[in-house]
Amino acid sequence: MNPITLNRVRACTLVLAGTSVVQAHDFWVQPVNYQVAADVMLPITLQVGHGSYRQRSPLPPRRITRFAAIAPDATNVDLRGSLHLGEPADDGSLQLQRAGTYIVVLETDNRAQSHLPAIRFNDYLRVEGLTAVLEQRERTHQMDADGSESYSRHAKALVQVRLSHAESPRTESSPQVTQPVGMALEIVPDVDPYATPRPATLPVHVLFEGKPLPGALVKLTNLDHDAEPVETHLTGTDGRSSFAMPESGRWLLNVIWSKPLLSQETDFETFFSSLSFGS
Repeated sequence: MNPITLNRVRACTLVLAGTSVVQAHDFWVQPVNYQVAADVMLPITLQVGHGSYRQRSPLPPRRITRFAAIAPDATNVDLRGSLHLGEPADDGSLQLQRAGTYIVVLETDNRAQSHLPAIRFNDYLRVEGLTAVLEQRERTHQMDADGSESYSRHAKALVQVRLSHAESPRTESSPQVTQPVGMALEIVPDVDPYATPRPATLPVHVLFEGKPLPGALVKLTNLDHDAEPVETHLTGTDGRSSFAMPESGRWLLNVIWSKPLLSQETDFETFFSSLSFGS
């Protein structure tokens, strides 16, 4: 094989490998069920990746800075004592007592790092819609330089609790579901996906450091068939985008954003945010 062909093969291999790295970054809280009776133990796992790259997350406990449930009355319940990461069956269990929708929140510190060769890093930026980082690398003539990032995770799961399994689904919406919970990067639904009748669309807005985030790529994935997202949209100037309301099943919205770091071990700080829900 001549050197030119060999270099092309190596480049293609790196691009494909970069895609697997991109997929492996997506992270979310996965309850066994999103609808549960009050006081029933609800196992959860922490999931990362999609399709053939999906697995239980190896997240170490020391990195978790917040694991809590926001109850229907907007009170916070600290859940860190319910975690047992890495156990054979699950990573923890919840026992939610009040009827209504809970927002389960998990956040980590930003001490994890990723270091990638230039071609893999640039491919990752393109796939995830991180155009601001790409533009900076082009502007500073760094497209051929290896890339590095420090990253944190910010995950929410919406769990609907009923007094019993026989209870009919409620018809009113839960106001706290459509309010931010203070994440650095957060997907906030503008309607409650559990309200009945179900809204025809699922509008959301994305906040970064408390402000609307334009130009972010938001993905909607069916977690039962998760090799590829079913719908993607860029947020507008007001940080908003809208999806068709999913049918029954388990669903994930996720978004990624980065900002430059100055005089640090890595070039960028990246934030991975998700919102999962289901019936």
